[in-house]
Amino acid sequence: MSTATFVPAVQPVAIPAIPVREILPWAVFGGLLAMFAIYFVGAEQGATAIFQGMYIHEFVHDARHLLGFPCH
Repeated sequence: MSTATFVPAVQPVAIPAIPVREILPWAVFGGLLAMFAIYFVGAEQGATAIFQGMYIHEFVHDARHLLGFPCH
């Protein structure tokens, strides 16, 4: 009785290179979205408020506390 084991050959996987020119517009777009999100979660109240009232503040209230922004 033979106890030979079969080891399959591993083929290398080619990882395609993505040019920076294709990534840059998406990175800028994602950065702007992140900046808007941080503004609305962190600073949309009081003197820096763009919208009147506390609607935005109350909408993102729990996210403020989750991210460590004080609000009251």
